Amino acid sequence: MNAGLIPHRYAKALYKLAIEQNTTQKVYDEMLNVVRAFEENPSLQKVLLNPSVSNADKSKLLITAAGPDAGNDYKGFVRLIIDNKREEFAYEMALAYRDIYRNANNISKVTITTAMELPDDEMTKLKALILKSFPDRKLEFATKIDKDIIGGFIIDVDQVRMDASISNEIETLRQKLLSTK
Repeated sequence: MNAGLIPHRYAKALYKLAIEQNTTQKVYDEMLNVVRAFEENPSLQKVLLNPSVSNADKSKLLITAAGPDAGNDYKGFVRLIIDNKREEFAYEMALAYRDIYRNANNISKVTITTAMELPDDEMTKLKALILKSFPDRKLEFATKIDKDIIGGFIIDVDQVRMDASISNEIETLRQKLLSTK
């Protein structure tokens, strides 16, 4: 079975349950915590794949990853994936739930990448410009520092990228120089 299909099916089932229980937002917040836990602790996946780690410990680990107030829907979901030996897909399930929730609630993730931290007033202006450009969407902002862009900024909104970085300008000029040979 397709490894992408399994996580999506489980996430969709959890989302339907959360709708019935009126807990979609709570489960979404828990899944964001789970995604963050996997991204900050790459060894988490190795622990879930380790056959010598008990199911009870794997369950505790996943519940802890959701945050201190993990709800019953999420806890039941963890029991289900552990019982069905699907814990290897826990991260992908969290990502799939996040995407399902965002699509259903018209939410876009915005990542603003700069070479250094911007002053608050500049970041506020940039966010206001982005909000104005996507008036029909709810936006979740994240920032990232990448010194390699030299200056300017890169804005990613879902699958759309606006690259106003100096490194991109330099690359564009380089490509133009190469094409004039």
